[in-house]
Amino acid sequence: MGNSIDHAAVDTVNGILVRAVSQDEVEDWDKALAFGFLRPHLPPATDIRRRQWQPGRLLAGFDGDRQIATFRSFDTELTVPGGAVVQADAITNVTVSATHRRRGLLSAMMRRDLAAAAERGRAVAVLMAAEYNIYGRFGFGPATWGAGLHVNLRRTRGLRDGLPGVPGGRIDFVGMTELRELGADLYERWRRTQPGAIERDELWWLRTTGELRTPGVDFKEPFAAVHRDADGTVTGLVLYRIESKWDGAYPDSTLEVGEFIALDLPTAVELWRFVLSVDWVGRVTVSRLGPDDPLPLLLQEPRAATPYEGNGDEVWLRVLDVEAAFGARTYNTSGRVVLEVDDKLGYASGRWALEVAEDGTGRCVRSADDADLALGASELGSLYLGGQAASGLAAAALVTELRPGAAAAVDLLLRTPVQAWTPTEF
Repeated sequence: MGNSIDHAAVDTVNGILVRAVSQDEVEDWDKALAFGFLRPHLPPATDIRRRQWQPGRLLAGFDGDRQIATFRSFDTELTVPGGAVVQADAITNVTVSATHRRRGLLSAMMRRDLAAAAERGRAVAVLMAAEYNIYGRFGFGPATWGAGLHVNLRRTRGLRDGLPGVPGGRIDFVGMTELRELGADLYERWRRTQPGAIERDELWWLRTTGELRTPGVDFKEPFAAVHRDADGTVTGLVLYRIESKWDGAYPDSTLEVGEFIALDLPTAVELWRFVLSVDWVGRVTVSRLGPDDPLPLLLQEPRAATPYEGNGDEVWLRVLDVEAAFGARTYNTSGRVVLEVDDKLGYASGRWALEVAEDGTGRCVRSADDADLALGASELGSLYLGGQAASGLAAAALVTELRPGAAAAVDLLLRTPVQAWTPTEF
């Protein structure tokens, strides 16, 4: 599609102007962002914001000359079931000053951004919601969930015997400069295997390795270790920090895993065995882990792994182009269901036939046939990556079966062998 959106256009909402900010206004935008996130006394992060600036992608609400609302989006690739990617509009840095809430500013910024994303040909939009009840009205639904863990090393004796390893493999510590190169290459290979994963740009790695510091965030250089196979190819990495603590004369430290990537189970086994054997550590905390990660079942005592308290919904998704989105992913089995979608913003509204062939490829096209399942745009977003079951939504009265068994039929089509998830916050 063309890119004819007028980035200089100004919207007026209850006397407040909403428009894109110029490069010269980025420092004030950053101050408004910190204020909106209740961190008004942070040093400015102008350098980072200037690197993030793109024409039309940083929006603000203006009360006179003062910025009182912020919004940013950027384009990314989202891996979908089957390993293909779709182009996504990623939304972040959304704030409205406490003095200007309930005036329609968020709605104005969101509608403007989604319209531009649709015109650019983005199949979906994604975000991470700080509060649950904000984004459903814009057609977003929770689509991925995290499943971090605490592992009590005193309750488990490490990993089970007999697990597959990597003959001739090795684990090496690397510095931050080397990590930026090796980590970026490894992540690019890994993300194509993980539904729900998004891209990481150079700025992400600069911030993660401390080359570029974020004001207000205390950077503590992590231990970084990579796993190489017998040929020397990097197949996994782990980043961790140690919270040093002693119980009298006894070490009782916590090892906090900030990043864990493995291309296969043998690599994961080698890396977890390494992590669980670090001296002076009594507990391992992994705050970000995929919902079907096998770690608990790799332990000699699975009950030693307990849920991380921050687990919950992570990526929220809304479908902008139904045909492009559903045509890109693959499916679990063949079949056909007709969906009646109610989208208040119009992007996905209508009756759609999801038709899947024997080889798992599918298409979703408009149809005049009787619908099997009625749902809203936010529920469509929740179902798209297979992370939410239609039968569960039906049991909660969030979707309506127009034909008995329709929800179960949708589940058979959309379920995935690997649950959608991304380790990348945005």
